[in-house]
Amino acid sequence: MSAPTARIEDHAVIGDMHTAALVDRRGRIDWLCLPHFDSGATFTSLLGGEEHGHWTIAPAVETVETSRAYRPGTLILETIFRCEEGSVRLVDFMPLREEHATVVRIVEGIEGRVPMRLRLVPRFEYGYTAPWVLPVPGGAVAFTGPNAFYLHASTPVALDFPGLAIDAEFELAEGHEVRFVMTWRNSFEDPPEPHDPIAALAETEAWWREWTERCTYQGEWRDQVVTSLIALKAMTYKPTGAVVAAVTASLPEEIGGERNWDYRYCWIRDSSLLLHALNLGGYMHEQEEFNEWVLRVIAGPPGQGSILYGIHGDRWLPEKTLEWLPGYEGSAPVRIGNAAADQFQLDIFGEALDAAHYRWARDGHMDRPELFVATVLPVLAYVEQRWREPDEGIWEVRGPRRHFTYSKVMAWVAFDRAIDAQEHLGGEGGPIERWRKIRQEIHDEVCREGFDDARGTFTQSYGSRELDASALLIPAVGFLPVDDDRVIGTVETVERELTEDGFVYRYSTAEGSVDGLAGREGVFLACSFWLVDALAMIGRMGDARSLFERLLSLANDVGLYAEEYDPRDRRQLGNFPQAFTHLALVNSAALLSGASAITHGRHAPSRRKASTA
Repeated sequence: MSAPTARIEDHAVIGDMHTAALVDRRGRIDWLCLPHFDSGATFTSLLGGEEHGHWTIAPAVETVETSRAYRPGTLILETIFRCEEGSVRLVDFMPLREEHATVVRIVEGIEGRVPMRLRLVPRFEYGYTAPWVLPVPGGAVAFTGPNAFYLHASTPVALDFPGLAIDAEFELAEGHEVRFVMTWRNSFEDPPEPHDPIAALAETEAWWREWTERCTYQGEWRDQVVTSLIALKAMTYKPTGAVVAAVTASLPEEIGGERNWDYRYCWIRDSSLLLHALNLGGYMHEQEEFNEWVLRVIAGPPGQGSILYGIHGDRWLPEKTLEWLPGYEGSAPVRIGNAAADQFQLDIFGEALDAAHYRWARDGHMDRPELFVATVLPVLAYVEQRWREPDEGIWEVRGPRRHFTYSKVMAWVAFDRAIDAQEHLGGEGGPIERWRKIRQEIHDEVCREGFDDARGTFTQSYGSRELDASALLIPAVGFLPVDDDRVIGTVETVERELTEDGFVYRYSTAEGSVDGLAGREGVFLACSFWLVDALAMIGRMGDARSLFERLLSLANDVGLYAEEYDPRDRRQLGNFPQAFTHLALVNSAALLSGASAITHGRHAPSRRKASTA
């Protein structure tokens, strides 16, 4: 019988900036896609049972206490197992690859003599395909179709091969260690040369420490900020510079519910937020790589663009349901791919131009004006044509299109940032006067149609009474100044009506709500950080800091966050670790500590005159 799936927050991540694995507190790797973030999973027990693939190394006893931590400034995970027989340390990491993905697991005896058990169940294509598993000198090989991986043990360990799996039992005494190396390779390639696990450990630790030491952030909560920046780096696909929204697919926003989505892709919406978080850490190289990735993927007619892209820049991400997987704690369906790629979301054009404008504002000049002509002008023409249309909005709802207030605000941002850029290029003339008129028209309409005068708050969509946490970003993007009564009223209404235990829901998911789905999701952690920022901007610094500290307490034992949190069951929900949450944490920490005068990668009113219309 399969052991129960670990809670989402009981996982830690290891990775090589091509892919990443989740390791739970029991020493089980229950999620790993090979060879890339968005490839088929080899270990998929996270979304099913042990029969869907995992790799477990743990004491072969009933009662075990565990503790764990990353080596400071690295993505090297150390788990300590303590039992009556003694204690052992499990060191897990992925070397920064030159060719193929490799997982290294080193088991060290600390005291006593501890019986250990290894069980490796390889299953390719999200647990669907069982490979042949055969012994080879020094280890084993598993292969089927194009996939193969090789397991090597540095110390002779007797391996058994029951039911297309690999088992081993061994005893670990104080001062002794056993090292295992698993390497993925195309099945038609020659077997790999075994890694030297000790050399790989030293090289990996040195690389991560050097990268962390480059961090220039000196504000409060530096440890939490550095942890979040490491998580963001771990979710970066090194060959292209893309940053995935999360390592996982189909972890539920409600246990047992249907809100299960694939987040192993890169969203244009996250771009300006991500650029700002990287800037706060002093990681300019990563900024430039991500900028170049964005420029490559959006090349072409705006109408052919997408809200999200694969890590290589591909736009075709068809959504499929994996019927053979029961889902995390029975949360079905299990989906891969993401149908949101085919939606019309007006706000992304403002997000993209805001990211480009952020770079111009940071550098004080536009070093490639030809890109303005090639990208900005077509985007503005497209937004001018379509901004009056309804869309699916920032939250990618599966219900009918609406005139979402935030989408219109970001259409305003698109024109606002283009006007500022045009002024940098040569001031008046050309289309700038028409853009100014459109910007004002959008502003007037949003304030007229998207604001509820009776309640004193911006609403989710025109004419609705529903609230939406995205309205918290209105002052951050400069649409209205922070001391505007409409901003203050919106912040207070969201705080009063869209929170539970002080944490913020994205929007109402009551019966008949906008998303068209059954059930109710958890509070959204990034939105809760937005409330922190909004409270700080309207002058309620004490409340902002209090909420921020409470949010910090929701991180798991190694400092990682999923997408959402259930305040009733007190557990994390959604895909994990979540880039949106971690970059929001970095930006909020900087704002509260005074390390930056820019909020969310956008020009806050202290740096940019907000509209007062």
